[in-house]
Amino acid sequence: MRLIDYFDRGADLFPERHCLHDGTRGWTYAEVRDQTHRVANGLLAAGLGRGSKAAVYSPNHAAAYACLLGIVRAGVTWAPVNARNALEENLYILNNTDVEFLFYHSSFEASLPRIREACPKIKDVVCLDLPSFEAWLAGQKAAAPDLPDDPDGVAFLASSGGTTGRPKGVQITNRNIETMNAIFWACMPLGRPGEAPPVHLMVAPMTHAAGVCSFPMLPFGGTNIFMGTADPGGILAAIEKHKVTHIYMPPTLIYMLLAHPDVREYDYSSLKNLVYASAPMSVDKLVEAIEVFGPVLTQTYGQAEACMICTFFSPEDHVEALRSNNRHRLASCGRISPLMRLEVMDEQGRLLPRGMPGEIVVRGGLVTSGYYNNPAATAEASTFGWHHTGDIGVIDSDGFVYIVDRKKDMIISGGFNVFPSEVEQVLWSHPAVQDCAVIGVPDEKWGEAVKAVVELKPGATVAADELIHLAKDKLGGVKAPKSVDFIAALPRSPVGKVLKKDLRAPYWAGHDRKI
Repeated sequence: MRLIDYFDRGADLFPERHCLHDGTRGWTYAEVRDQTHRVANGLLAAGLGRGSKAAVYSPNHAAAYACLLGIVRAGVTWAPVNARNALEENLYILNNTDVEFLFYHSSFEASLPRIREACPKIKDVVCLDLPSFEAWLAGQKAAAPDLPDDPDGVAFLASSGGTTGRPKGVQITNRNIETMNAIFWACMPLGRPGEAPPVHLMVAPMTHAAGVCSFPMLPFGGTNIFMGTADPGGILAAIEKHKVTHIYMPPTLIYMLLAHPDVREYDYSSLKNLVYASAPMSVDKLVEAIEVFGPVLTQTYGQAEACMICTFFSPEDHVEALRSNNRHRLASCGRISPLMRLEVMDEQGRLLPRGMPGEIVVRGGLVTSGYYNNPAATAEASTFGWHHTGDIGVIDSDGFVYIVDRKKDMIISGGFNVFPSEVEQVLWSHPAVQDCAVIGVPDEKWGEAVKAVVELKPGATVAADELIHLAKDKLGGVKAPKSVDFIAALPRSPVGKVLKKDLRAPYWAGHDRKI
């Protein structure tokens, strides 16, 4: 099936159910289907076809989602552009993915001259939230274009994280999406008899995991509620108001919800899966989240190149870890998901036994067909016949997978390997700490010294020495930070990942370490 076929299944079965909702107004599946037909025909009339690229430059917005569905209906490849990125990064993405047609939100009207100047391949632009959009839609054919099946066609070009360098275009095919949907349904079943239809709150950008989470819900008539901002109070109220069943958030956003003074004042009984991913999460804050939101915390592990669910940590697994006194298991990302293979590999390409750390490698239907126009990067990522994630991990005897750290974030201090995530877990446990990042900085004696950069909760205070002694007591002198810097807010990517390269850069200016 193509991505659009999942939507059509929902539209056939539930035409009058709301597919999209902006918090005040909803659009039914029948209404959205008509929009997708017209968007698709507009693209085809503009000369686009299979292999062409189109983008939507917009914050989370119902019309933006309808446009992406129209793009894939036309057999055109969607190139996601995160509205939270800096303009220059998005210009790079638009050029790197050869985008020819751009739908944009009126909030980016002032950027349009720069976009036209920097992206000469873009032939047509359409604003998606002004009356002119309705006029443009009205001028297009209403009938669905009849296109051949294309299971191996590229549905969209996801951008690699960009936390360590320029983002690459990751080719996600219709078969990749089919596998992702199948794993989602196996792990988080939908549409059981007597069950209310899914309601998905789209808080994180629809260009990333939150958007991917919406695809499995379409055949079951799921409603996607769009929030333009990540206001914690607004999110908590929306869960109660719309009886939200599913939501994806990075850990940093969950921390913000937990710190909200009214977090325990709302009704979260509708929630089935509060999915957290994209970064390590504090075990202490995870336990607090289970207490507040109920037994609904759900973790997945994946990346742009291996879409979202390489491992799965169910709500039941979370509860069992606490019940059976296996609290350490909450630091894992669950067990290997159905339809995927996951192993740990050494530098020589040997698969390692359980309990030994190495690079996490994966095989299966989630893995990208390669990077767009970048055969060298594709070959490097698939050395020894497995996709290399760049994450260091270990699999325990019960099959639970633990992400030790990013390969590039490991600190070598005095010849010892220090994994920042281990130190961060300890610092997160301090009641004054909202979030933190541990990095290596140059040191004449040790080569690299461990430094903690800490973001405190509003109004909280703590001395650097207190945090250093806490880590020393838990981990010993080698892994404990030698210094602590306090910062108002950690630098984060548009999807909530802490940008450690930005934290390291000023310390390593003039030194040899590759940032």
